Amino acid sequence: MTDPFPPQPPAYPAPAQPGYAPPPGAYAVPVGGYQAPVGGYTPPQPPSKGSPALGVAALVLGLIALIVIPILGGVFGAQAGAAAPGFFLDTSGNYDDLAALAPARTQILWTEIAFWSGTAIGIAAIVLGIVAAAKRRGRAAGITGMVLAVLGPVAFALAFAIAAATGAVSTLTAF
Repeated sequence: MTDPFPPQPPAYPAPAQPGYAPPPGAYAVPVGGYQAPVGGYTPPQPPSKGSPALGVAALVLGLIALIVIPILGGVFGAQAGAAAPGFFLDTSGNYDDLAALAPARTQILWTEIAFWSGTAIGIAAIVLGIVAAAKRRGRAAGITGMVLAVLGPVAFALAFAIAAATGAVSTLTAF
């Protein structure tokens, strides 16, 4: 019996060379591949955790800006309200005459000193908090200090306004 399918020649010719020939002008790679780096691979070390003192400093300054300075503003505000009740209880909307504050000038001066000191302390707390958060040196305390420092002016304004009105009203009801 004869083979119905005689052997056929290959459809594609076999490559003449047993390996790959790079195109002309290509970068030549060493035959064995690249060598391993000397010393082997070592994973990078995580950044060392610094002292949390920077974040704690921001937290302490933020607490001072939020608690101590508004208390001072409230004390001076109550004294100013008692010294110049006409200014703080005026409902006419005419606040152009600042001469009404003349009896309370010392208290107003101390209120301004407290406000600007609180502003400087709050800015210092914000700067230290940013540095502490960026350098991971007391990050949570630094962020908390920043938030407290931002809330400080609001607390100061509320404390001063409430205390000044209370001081002014207390002069009207005193016997």
